[in-house]
Amino acid sequence: MVTPNPTPYADLSPDLVLTAIESLGLPTDGRMLALNSYENRVYQIGIEDAQPLIAKFYRPGRWSDAAILEEHSFTRTLAEHEIPAVPPSIIDGRTLHDYGGHRFSLTPRRGGRTPELDDPSVLEWLGRLLGRIHAIGALEPFAHRPTLDIDTFGEEPRAFLLEHDWIPKDLLPAYTSVVAQALDGVRACYDRAGSPALIRLHGDCHRGNMLWTDAGPHFVDFDDARMGPAIQDLWMLLSGDREEMSGQLADVLAGYEDFFELDYRELHLIEALRTLRIIHYAAWLARRWEDPAFPAAFPWFGAPRFWEDHILQLREQIAAMEEGPLWASPP
Repeated sequence: MVTPNPTPYADLSPDLVLTAIESLGLPTDGRMLALNSYENRVYQIGIEDAQPLIAKFYRPGRWSDAAILEEHSFTRTLAEHEIPAVPPSIIDGRTLHDYGGHRFSLTPRRGGRTPELDDPSVLEWLGRLLGRIHAIGALEPFAHRPTLDIDTFGEEPRAFLLEHDWIPKDLLPAYTSVVAQALDGVRACYDRAGSPALIRLHGDCHRGNMLWTDAGPHFVDFDDARMGPAIQDLWMLLSGDREEMSGQLADVLAGYEDFFELDYRELHLIEALRTLRIIHYAAWLARRWEDPAFPAAFPWFGAPRFWEDHILQLREQIAAMEEGPLWASPP
């Protein structure tokens, strides 16, 4: 088994980034702005006599070439159906390039602002967009990208944290007990949901991956695209107490179901998927901790207070899953 390099970007200097872009015949003007990304390295690059481009340098060892190209193909298909996703540019017949041992892609720069998720009309518009994405995503499966399920987002992250001694010893009994209860609750939610259809998803629909313009919303990052239940792309639009989230869900579905029909049994999965995300997030930080960008960006991670709060979050999720699903009447 090959151990991933914990500091894969150590040699990714500004000179290497600019030279990589110029190797494709694109003359840079020396301007380079690092954008907010931790899993990959993403930069806005100035191009002489042209609009800037966005360069994404992929984390080595995370995705195979086939998986990256499958994401590129998905976003191109969406764009071909006039869905506002931003696919990588085709240069020399390719969307994925390599320079100095680093794989990268280039996309046009698309601006915008964070969407106002407390506005019902915004939620309905986002629902329409996601319904259109899912209508395309349901046509065929990914062949090279993983599935969001209990194993990949729950069991494996828990095992990693325990095997690598990330949990403080005095909190280990509480963590071990609570995470086991939480995963039992997730399995019970999946049992109640039946066997939801798995489709191609955006996978990470938090507000940071959406930009809003006068023409409406568009997604800027499909890096976490994978197979999973449709509700995964909807629940992160919701916030507040149960009553508030039920109202927001109704607004989202008012647009969503114009283009794609939700299996309402998937409402049982909302709190289960939130629980899996909490478990997975802690393990993601732990797996990346030797990357210097992570301690700088997340200095609170790993302290006893973090794990105390993490355990409390899981206890709250156990209660939320036991309370039953959110409900929004079909539009």
